[in-house]
Amino acid sequence: MPLDWSPLVAFVRRHNRVLLTTHVRPDGDGLGSMLALGEALEHLGKQVRRVIPSRLPPRYEFMDPGRTIEVFSPAITHDYDAVMVLDTGTWNQLDSVAGYVGESPAEKVVIDHHRTQDDLGATRFVDVAAAATGEMICDAIAALGVPLSPAMARNLFVALAWDTGWFRHPNATEPIYNQAGRLIAAGANPTVIHEELYERKTLPALKLQGRLLDRIETRAGGRVSFSHVVFADYAETGAIPLDTEDLINFPRSIAGVEVALIFMEQRDGTIKVSFRARRADVGQLAEKFGGGGHRLAAGATLPGPLEETRERVLTAVLAAVELLELANGVA
Repeated sequence: MPLDWSPLVAFVRRHNRVLLTTHVRPDGDGLGSMLALGEALEHLGKQVRRVIPSRLPPRYEFMDPGRTIEVFSPAITHDYDAVMVLDTGTWNQLDSVAGYVGESPAEKVVIDHHRTQDDLGATRFVDVAAAATGEMICDAIAALGVPLSPAMARNLFVALAWDTGWFRHPNATEPIYNQAGRLIAAGANPTVIHEELYERKTLPALKLQGRLLDRIETRAGGRVSFSHVVFADYAETGAIPLDTEDLINFPRSIAGVEVALIFMEQRDGTIKVSFRARRADVGQLAEKFGGGGHRLAAGATLPGPLEETRERVLTAVLAAVELLELANGVA
């Protein structure tokens, strides 16, 4: 059932100074949603500030030519009467912005399509059936009565394209293609967007990719694949942590793989784990380790060391794959 956006329209009408934010290590969906909604709010005469918990990945700089996005600073004061959290509803994903959101006296809204949700003290607009938060923002902007500018169309197209794997995943349904078509009509250029997102890799990023490919292993007769990145890899290749963003697609692409994982060592020694699946519910698996996400794409951050964390997670994944195959009659 479509969401009723009338409470959001009323929320926007009540407020004039809005702080927008999204999750740590922001992706095309979170950024595209934030930028498009921010422009829509400014069209309505609102004062808008766009804040992210961590550095803007270089691949997305083309989305914000005016450099309106800023990394959160503790110096940001609580003089905003509204806070809107996009593409996440959990404290851990807000990272450095979490304390600000928790302490802010402003009225709050969450717009998200992820199943995992914490109580952020906000009015929630959550649709787990949506392919992307950007899909929801398209509808919200329409409800606000704001016409799409070419920049808004571009950024919303990025949001849809990113969370559907460039319209390859099962969530790329007919309505999503129709919505993408409307965004193209409003000024989005798929050729330019694809080049910016996928054809602008640096040489250090490619070197990091090579290390990850060389470390791929499989278990369960090839049904589970995994690889890892250690923190020293960044200094040794010249890459940056943001260069790991879509490396999960490589172990997932191996024929016969049901679940793919990448284990990434962080500066503080914790291990960030990315899960991808074809049928298994890795969202539930991630939740067991304090993370979350979608049924087929999720993540979590666990204490190290790498080897112990990898075996702990793999044990749970192998058990889940075995149960899935038993349920489907696979020997």
